[in-house]
Amino acid sequence: MVRFDEIGVLPEPGDNVAICSRRLEQGTVVDFAGTPVTLPHTVLEGHRIVARPIAAGEALLSWHTPFARARRDLSIGDYVCTPTSLAAVSARGVEGLPSEPSADNEPLDPYELDENALNFGQQVTSVEQPGTFLGYPRDQGPAGTRNHVVLLATSSRSSGFVTELAKRFAGANGLAGAEGFDGTERLAGAKRFAGAEGFDGAEGFDGVVPVAHTEGGEEGTPNNLQILLATLTGFALNPNVGAVLIVDTEDDLVSGQAIRDFMAEQGYPPIRVPHAYFTRQGGFEHDLTQAAELVKPWLPIVAAQRRQEVPLADLWIGLQCGGSDAFSGVSANPLSGAVAREVIRHGGVAVLAETDELIGAEGYVLKNVRDLSTARRFLRTVQSFKERVGWHGHTAEGNPSGGNVYRGLYNIVLKSVGAARKLDREVRLDHVIDYAEPMPGHGFVFMDSPGNDLESVAGQVASGCNLIFFTTGNGSITNFPFVPTIKFVTTSTRYELLHAEMDVDAGRYLTGTPMDELTAETFELTVRVASGEPSAGERAGHSQVSIWRNWRQSGPREGISITTDGRTSRKLADLPAEDRDAPLPAKPLTFSAPQAIEPMRVTLLEADGKRVPEQVGLILPTSLCSGQIALRLAETAETERWAGDAVTRMVALPHTEGCGSSGGASEETFARTMLGYLLHPNVRMALLLEHGCEKTHNDYFRSRLVEAGADPARFGWASIQADGGLDAVTTRVKDWFGSFDLPAPDEVEGSIGELTVGLEARGDLSPETAEAMALIGREIVGAGGSVVLSSRGALLADENFRSAAFGSATTVEPTIAHGQRFTAPGWHVMRMPGTDWMETATGFGAGGVQQILAHVAGGTLSAQRFVPVVEISSDPPTVAKYGDDLDAVALGDAAEQARAGLDVIAAVASRRQVPKAVASGNVGFQITRGLLGTSM
Repeated sequence: MVRFDEIGVLPEPGDNVAICSRRLEQGTVVDFAGTPVTLPHTVLEGHRIVARPIAAGEALLSWHTPFARARRDLSIGDYVCTPTSLAAVSARGVEGLPSEPSADNEPLDPYELDENALNFGQQVTSVEQPGTFLGYPRDQGPAGTRNHVVLLATSSRSSGFVTELAKRFAGANGLAGAEGFDGTERLAGAKRFAGAEGFDGAEGFDGVVPVAHTEGGEEGTPNNLQILLATLTGFALNPNVGAVLIVDTEDDLVSGQAIRDFMAEQGYPPIRVPHAYFTRQGGFEHDLTQAAELVKPWLPIVAAQRRQEVPLADLWIGLQCGGSDAFSGVSANPLSGAVAREVIRHGGVAVLAETDELIGAEGYVLKNVRDLSTARRFLRTVQSFKERVGWHGHTAEGNPSGGNVYRGLYNIVLKSVGAARKLDREVRLDHVIDYAEPMPGHGFVFMDSPGNDLESVAGQVASGCNLIFFTTGNGSITNFPFVPTIKFVTTSTRYELLHAEMDVDAGRYLTGTPMDELTAETFELTVRVASGEPSAGERAGHSQVSIWRNWRQSGPREGISITTDGRTSRKLADLPAEDRDAPLPAKPLTFSAPQAIEPMRVTLLEADGKRVPEQVGLILPTSLCSGQIALRLAETAETERWAGDAVTRMVALPHTEGCGSSGGASEETFARTMLGYLLHPNVRMALLLEHGCEKTHNDYFRSRLVEAGADPARFGWASIQADGGLDAVTTRVKDWFGSFDLPAPDEVEGSIGELTVGLEARGDLSPETAEAMALIGREIVGAGGSVVLSSRGALLADENFRSAAFGSATTVEPTIAHGQRFTAPGWHVMRMPGTDWMETATGFGAGGVQQILAHVAGGTLSAQRFVPVVEISSDPPTVAKYGDDLDAVALGDAAEQARAGLDVIAAVASRRQVPKAVASGNVGFQITRGLLGTSM
């Protein structure tokens, strides 16, 4: 028998359900104040049991807030489970569960504000003698807690460039204050430019970091344009930036000039640190050299700066949570709120965000507010978020991830009420701002943002935050490149598992440490980190950036949109087929191609019964939060040859999906894309790497593989959180790849008809070149191969191409959905939801494409991490300007140009030639959200 007080946590006295602090098996006897009760079902850690009898229809309460309604009369000890939570736990194979849920989620009715009952209170009392920290004073705004040189891409088209440019500055310079740092250890992504004459690093320099992101790369004006411009401007003005290079690509809609115009129109102050705007106008290597010359002189200037004593009023904290669990609202969030309260008492700023993670907690947030206009703006912000999500056919109930639900956050109300505890009860809500809006004043601020952790952090950084508090139940390890993150873990068990990546064990509160004691300790740590002590995340060197991603719907649409309360819903199958990117028959176009008399020969690799151009070892992150770790693992695996000679190269595919975004149609496209790469013919070995708390975790993909008829035992499985952090998961991945004794693949003679090739054109297309691309496709298809075209591409839109390829200029329709595999070789058209090049290339690869041949005019393209991208051009100005980045020049008539294209396809397929963009490091990977996906 166990006592209730040993295993039960009541968030507040008077609640009628309690959180279990550990797993309780079916049949466990619990002593409820002298009354023994045998638990009828297994209850997981973080899940709830009934603490006093509840009648059918009665509200279930946590923090005195109704989050569900009892389906039947519930007795003490009954397991509280809703349809969503029971399904999530059942999917993980837990035994001893009930056959039916015991409660239903509380409806998401609009919050009704009683303006007469609002409390227009005072802000928490200021300290008599405000404290200080050691920071970098700036000519405007608060001081910096770090001093970075930032390479800022204005759009996704420059993201590969700034990432590669930062590598040219990679070296040994570490963070000032790193104990025992001797200038040879790499900390926090901190870097030194090895070739800067006379520069040997200094304590004032925290490194050169890239800001690469996914936005602004499509044709046309995105719906998030204003947000994107505000975010990029805010990044450049953040106090942790000691110098900034703003990089764009010719013809970018989101350009350096657009940022300058935006700053002038919106009344932003000028950038006062060393800075420059750089437009890519030539070859990749040429531009890297030119850009590096701009950055070099800044390094000694930045390094000469020293930390000085500055007021704690200059400490602006972004409050975040990720991988939340049932204890987030009990330990970590209240602790972060209490420390933020102390920062405010010293004159500083705290910024709460994640709008959809406050739906259901509006009353708590507005318990103490500055004035009526602030309260009204907060509620308008929440309503606006609900409406935008509703345009895409979703409600806020799509926010909780699989990890959230599995660890006790059954629905958005429970998640929100716990998340709101980052606002301490003594603190007043002073301001409400838009995403990335400059800070209007000191005190406590709410910023509109999605629940997606990374996207939300980006907005807080753009608003001026120079330090992040990140609370986590599962153990999220994500960090921002130039703003340090302090991680609070909800339970001591999880802290011990991931101690190398975490900073604060908030779980000590659950085992008896007073909150005041934890607050004082953590406040001291905050001052030390602000003064230069590396956080755990900085020591690990992990960083990612994701800006609030573009959304496709700009208003309600018949047949798609739903009401904000969620009472109307739409089944996936009832949505318009094109909007939801429904699978297509996947049969080739009926146009016939003449059989090739002598198909072009290529040298293929044969292993495991497959003949392919290359044999790849793949590390596939199941969500955005494990992406950068997967990339680092793949790079190490390549260098150390973890798979021996069994593969020709190791690849990781970091992306922004799998968590923090809506489900439904976009999730189906995402899952189809991921499976396309796992089952790609070029993949010989594949391992899935989960963060551990995402919607699409390892178990999710196990079931998806089974649905697709694949054996999950063929694949490796690793979890950053469950395996114990970065070192442990590295060992697990290395051991898995090293556990095989596979022979090297054999080189065999093959033909171009054994390939699947994507054909693409960007920019102007002459009639001769259009015909040449058609001839290339006919040669491949005629030899028995497959050619895939984009439904939105320039080739299919060109009458000359269609006539030469198919014998008629008649419009052709898609044969396969985005990322869908086809059933038979031949000509195929892939439905593309958008025009972003990297999303197009990613769709091609998921559909089985083994190489992309792209004709370019007016500029070149980034390569895709998995599928080789071969670039040719017949356009003289493009050849003159970008010739160094081209893999071939197509000259002469259509037949001659076609021959040049086929020759380079064969050379790359035979591994005699590496595409220029791949060799230069100008690579990327991005998965589409389709027409109905949105951040949540």
